[in-house]
Amino acid sequence: MFGLLRPALFALQPETAHNLTLSALSRLPPASGPAADPVLETKFAGLAFPTPIGLAAGFDKDARVWRQMLGLGFGFAEVGTLTPRPQAGNPKPRVFRLVEDRAVINRLGFNNGGLEAALPRIRLHPRLGVNVGANKDSADRIADYVAGVRAVRDRAAWITLNISSPNTPGLRGLQGEALPELLAAAAQARGEQGPPLFLKVAPDLDDAQIDAIAEAALASRLAALIVSNTTLARPETLRSPHACESGGLSGEPLKAPALAVLKAFRRRLGARLPLIGAGGIASADDAYARIRAGASAVQLYSAMVYEGPGLAARIATGLAALLRRDGFASVADAVGVDMRA
Repeated sequence: MFGLLRPALFALQPETAHNLTLSALSRLPPASGPAADPVLETKFAGLAFPTPIGLAAGFDKDARVWRQMLGLGFGFAEVGTLTPRPQAGNPKPRVFRLVEDRAVINRLGFNNGGLEAALPRIRLHPRLGVNVGANKDSADRIADYVAGVRAVRDRAAWITLNISSPNTPGLRGLQGEALPELLAAAAQARGEQGPPLFLKVAPDLDDAQIDAIAEAALASRLAALIVSNTTLARPETLRSPHACESGGLSGEPLKAPALAVLKAFRRRLGARLPLIGAGGIASADDAYARIRAGASAVQLYSAMVYEGPGLAARIATGLAALLRRDGFASVADAVGVDMRA
C-alpha cells in the first residue's frame, strides 16, 4: 500500500505528508499486531516487549496513533516530545527530505500541543513510553522536565528525558555540568514507585562528554540511555540539494556515527546500564548490528519516510532469522557480543 501512495506523499511538503499519514493512521482501529517470534522477546529496565523494535519519539508527538503503530508491528512506542506548554515550533518549512541520501533534516523545535492536551490520549500501557522536554522560552528548563515527569509518571511505562534535540537553542547544554542536577530532580519527581527514567543523548559527543554522561547516569536512578538523537554534522557524501539546511540530520547518513557513539557508551558502561540504539536504522541488519554492539533494543523513525509504517514488522522478521542463523536463543544473548574482549 505504501509503495502505491509514496509518489503522492512525496509530491507534498514533508510535514504535510506526515500530518496526512497521522490522520490516516488515526482512522485505523487499534489492533494487536502480528504475532511476534519468541526469539525476539526483549526484557530490560524492568520492561518486557514482544520485539526490540521500537517507534522513536517524534513520529507521534501528541500521542494520537501509538496504538495503531503497535498494531503495525512495533514492539514498543514512545510518544512526544511533549513540553509543559503548547509550542508552535520553528518557522516553516522545517522538514526536508534528502531523497538521494535516504535522509531527513528537521528543525521542528519541539512543536506539540502541550502536556495537558496530550494526557487524555496517554493510557498506562506496558509498551508505551513518554518523551518529555522543555519549552524554548522556559526560564527554568530543569523545572520543565520535572513538570513533565510528574504529569506522566502514572501513565507511562517509562519516561525519556530528551536533552539532545539540536533545534531548541541551548538544550544540549543539559548534557554537561547541569546533567547531575537534572537527573536528581527528575528522579525525585518520578518518586519511589514511578516508571524507569531514560535519557536520550546526541551523537555529537567527544570522549570526555561520553565519560561525563556515563558517570552521571550510573550515579543516578537512570534506567537506560537512548543513543542517539539527530546530528548537526553534514557528511561530505551528502548529495541532496537540501544538505545545507540547518537542523538535525537523520536517516542513512546517521547510521555510522550513531553506531560509533553506541559502541563508545558500551565500552564505557559495559552491561551496567541498558542502551537503546537509534539513528539510521532501516533494516534487520542495521538493528542486529546495534544489538551486537550493545543495544538491548532499537528505535526508528526516519526510515519509515522511505519504507512506510510496515517497516517494523519486516525488520522483526529479518532479525529473528539473523538471531537463529547465528545460534542465539534470545535477543539478550546477542547484546554486546561484538564488544566482548
